[in-house]
Amino acid sequence: MVDTKTPGDKKLSVPSKTLSLKPRVETGTVRQSFSHGRSKQVVVEKRGKRRVDGSPEPQVAEVAKPAPAAAAPKPAPARPAPPRNAGSGVVLRTLTEDERSARASALADAKVREVEERRHAEEEAQRRSVRESAERADREAAEARRKAEEERHRHEEEAKRKAETEAKKRFGEGEQPQSAARPATATSAAPAARPGAPMARPGTTTTARPGTTTVRPGTTTQRPGGPVGRAPAVAAGPDEDEGPRQIRRGPGGAARPVVAPKPTHKPGPQKERGRLTVVTAFNADDVRERSIASFRRRTQRLKGHAANEPKEKLIREVVIPEAITIQELANRMSERAVEIIRMLMKQGAIHKITDVIDADTAQLIAEELGHTVKRVAASDVEEGLFDAIDDSTDTEPRSPVVTVMGHVDHGKTSLLDALRHANVVSGEAGGITQHIGAYQVLSPESGKKITFIDTPGHAAFTAMRARGAKVTDIVVLVVAADDGVMPQTIEAINHAKAARVPIIVAINKIDKPDAKPERVRTELLQHEVQVESFGGEVVDVEVSAKNKTNLDKLLEMIALQADILDLKTNSDRPAEGTVIEAKLDRGRGPVATVLVQRGTLRVGDIIVAGAEMGRVRALISDQGETVQEAGPSVPVEVLGFNGPPEAGDRLAVVENEARARQVTSYRAHQKRENAAASISGMRGSLEQMMSQLKTAGRKEFPLIIKADVQGSLEAILGSLEKLGTDEVAARILHAGVGGISESDVTLAEGFNAAIIGFSVRANKEAAAAAKRNGIEIRYYNIIYDLVDDVKKAMSGLLAPTLRETMLGNAAILEIFNISKVGKVAGCRVTDGTVERGANVRLIRDNVVVHEGKLSTLKRFKDEVKEVQSGQECGMAFENYHDMRAGDVIECYRVETIQRSL
Repeated sequence: MVDTKTPGDKKLSVPSKTLSLKPRVETGTVRQSFSHGRSKQVVVEKRGKRRVDGSPEPQVAEVAKPAPAAAAPKPAPARPAPPRNAGSGVVLRTLTEDERSARASALADAKVREVEERRHAEEEAQRRSVRESAERADREAAEARRKAEEERHRHEEEAKRKAETEAKKRFGEGEQPQSAARPATATSAAPAARPGAPMARPGTTTTARPGTTTVRPGTTTQRPGGPVGRAPAVAAGPDEDEGPRQIRRGPGGAARPVVAPKPTHKPGPQKERGRLTVVTAFNADDVRERSIASFRRRTQRLKGHAANEPKEKLIREVVIPEAITIQELANRMSERAVEIIRMLMKQGAIHKITDVIDADTAQLIAEELGHTVKRVAASDVEEGLFDAIDDSTDTEPRSPVVTVMGHVDHGKTSLLDALRHANVVSGEAGGITQHIGAYQVLSPESGKKITFIDTPGHAAFTAMRARGAKVTDIVVLVVAADDGVMPQTIEAINHAKAARVPIIVAINKIDKPDAKPERVRTELLQHEVQVESFGGEVVDVEVSAKNKTNLDKLLEMIALQADILDLKTNSDRPAEGTVIEAKLDRGRGPVATVLVQRGTLRVGDIIVAGAEMGRVRALISDQGETVQEAGPSVPVEVLGFNGPPEAGDRLAVVENEARARQVTSYRAHQKRENAAASISGMRGSLEQMMSQLKTAGRKEFPLIIKADVQGSLEAILGSLEKLGTDEVAARILHAGVGGISESDVTLAEGFNAAIIGFSVRANKEAAAAAKRNGIEIRYYNIIYDLVDDVKKAMSGLLAPTLRETMLGNAAILEIFNISKVGKVAGCRVTDGTVERGANVRLIRDNVVVHEGKLSTLKRFKDEVKEVQSGQECGMAFENYHDMRAGDVIECYRVETIQRSL
C-alpha cells in the first residue's frame, strides 16, 4: 500500500498492482480544501516509466487535475534512498528484490526486441537503395541509347545532305549521278582496292581487272554504315582479310587506305510479308514470304515504269438520279472528285465535294468523261404498279359500274333504296346524303349484277361526284320532274362529259301533281344533252322512287347500255381498284371502301393505296357479309391498312412488303414536300408576293376538325376554304378521321382553337379535359349547319363598318368667356338639329380644324338635349377652346354596323 498525504491532512490508500510489461498506472481520488470553506475532489495517479538501461525508476504519484504535473524525477540509485520530492507530501514504498529482478528482465527483453527491429529496418533500407540504384541505371542506359540513336540519325541526315550538295555541284540540278542514285548498291558490291592498284586519271576510263570496280574521279561513294562523301579517286578490289576499304589520295599523290568503320545500327528482323489468310493465321510459326505480285510491283517502282505507263480507262454505266452529290458521282464513275470540280469550274460554277448537282449537269460530265448514263427518278418505284399491259386472252364479262348523280333532294338515294329494297335514306342525317356509297343490285331481267355508286348532291361534295365519275362506266342523271335542272345537275353533266361515259337520264318524282317531264327535257337541251324523244342519243326514263314506277325499265336500259359497251376483264391477275371512301373505326381500325376494277382481291394480299400500305385481313361485302375474295366491279370494305388512306387513292396489290414500303415512303415524302411548299408559299412572281402581303395581316379563326369519313372531311375543308376573305380566314390546325381524342384537346388548348366533330364524338377523357380547360367542342351531323355556324363565328372577327349620319350645322356668332366653364360659342343653328353629346367638326374657311364631341348645349340658361334649326344656343367643346366668330360647327352621329361574310 502507498500512503499519500495531502495538505488537508487526509490520507489516501492506493492498492499495489502486479508488475507487468504494460505501463503501470494507479489512480485514486482525494478531497482538497481551499480558503473560504471551498473544497474540490482531485484525481491522484501513480505511473511508472520503462527504463532502457535497466535501472529501476522510483514510482512517483502525480496529482492530476487541477494541480500542474510535477517535474520528472531523476533515476533513483540502486540502494534504497528517499526520493527527491519527498518534501511534497508523497511517501513511496521501496521495490522488493523480486519485483526489481522481474522489472529488469522485462526491460532486457524489450531492449533485445528493439535491437532486432532496428536491424530489420536497416536491411529493408539497404534492399530499397539497391533496387532504386538498379532502376536509375536502367533509366540512364535507356536515355543513353536514345541519345545515341538520335545522334546517329543526325549524322546520317548530314551526310545525305552533303552528298546531295556535292552531286548538284558536280552534275547540276537536272541530272543525278548513277552512283548517287544507287550508292548502297555500288559500295556494297565493290570490295576494297589493293594498295598497288593503278589509279584512273581525270577524264579517262580505267579498265579494271575482273572482280574489281573502277570509280570515276569526283564521284560520290559511300561505305556501309558510314556517311556519304566525295573521293578524288577510289578503286575497290577483293580483299578477304581487310574487307571493304576506301583509298584516298593524300599529300604528294600517295594513296592511303581508309578502313570503313562498322555500322553501329544492327538491322532488325525482316518484316513478314504476304497476305494474311486463315491458313497463314493458323501457321503463325511459318515464315511469311513476299508474294510474287508484291515483288513485281516493287520492281516496277524501282524501274520507274509504273509511273510512265498509262492506266487503262474504265468505262462504266453510271446511274444518275434527279439529284446527286459530286462525291457520289465520282465514286460511281471511278474518277477523282477534283476532276469533276475542275470541269465545273471551267463552266463558271464553283462547287465543293459535298455539293448537290442536278441530273442534267451530272449527265454532261459523265458523257464528257466517256461513260454511259442511265437516268433514273424517285418516281420509278411506281413503274408497273398500275395499268400494266395484260397479254392474257382469258377475259370474261364484268358487271357495269353505274354512278347516280344529280342535285340535292332530287331522290337519288330513294331511287337506289327502291332498287335494292333497302332504306338508306332513314340513316342519313337531315334527310340528305352526305356519304358516298357503293351497292350491288341483281337485275331481274338478265340476272346479272349491277354495281351502283351513290354520290351526294350537296354543293360541298364536288370532289365526291368527280371521284364517282372517274370510276364509273355509266352515269344515271337523276332530275326531279317538279324542280328541273339545278346547279348540281349541271355539274354532274360536266363530270360525265369529262369522264367520257354515257348518260342515262332518270326523270324522278313523276307521281307529283306539279311534275313536268317535258320541261326537264327542254332544259337539258341548253346543256347539250339531247334525249331520244327529242331525236338525240341519250336514253331517258320516267321513274318514281316512291311508287316504284318503271324501275325495271331503268335496269333494262342500264343492262342494254352495258351490253353495248362490252365490258370484259381478266380476273386472274393482281387486283387494282380505287378507294371510294375511308374511315377510322374504333373497333376495326382503318377501313376503306374499295371498288375493284381489275383482277381479284384476296385475303392476305399486300396492298398499297396512296401513302398507306397493309395486308388484307378481311373483306366485307355491301350486305355486311365476310368474303374471301372480290372480283372486278365488286365494292368491298377492306380491313388491314396501317392508316386510313385518302378517298380517291388508287389501290394495287404488290408482290412483297419491301416493294410496298418503297412506294409508300416515296409517296409520304412527296406528301410532306407538298405540305411544306403550301405552308411556306412560293416566292415566284410579283403577283404571288403581293397576294402574300395582302393575306399577311388577315385574322385567322383556328379550328380542329374531326369527321367520320375522308369524303365528308374533304367536303368540309373545301367549304371552309371558300369562306375565307382578305380580312379573315379559317385556319385548320388539324383535320383527321375518327373520334376526338385528348391530343386534339391539348392542341386546341395551345392555340385557343375550337373543335368541330362531324358525325363523331369525343371520348370520356377528351370531354373531361375539354371541360376542365374551357375548350369548346361542337358536334354536327349536317354540313349546312356546320358551315353556317363557322361563317357566323368568322363574321365576328371582321372589323365593323362605321357610318356617319349628318345632324345639322351651326354658325358661331360670338364667343363668351365664362368662369369655371371656359369659352362658350353663341351659335345659331342654320340647318337640321344639334344634339348634346354628338360628334362635331369645327370648320374655319372651309378647313376642318378640330374634331371632337359637344360637351355643353344650352338654350338661354338651361341645358337642353337638342336645338332645332333657326334657334340660338350656346355650345362648348370637350378639351378645346380655340373658337372664333364666323366658324361653322358641323354636328353628326357615328353608327357602327356589324359586317358578315
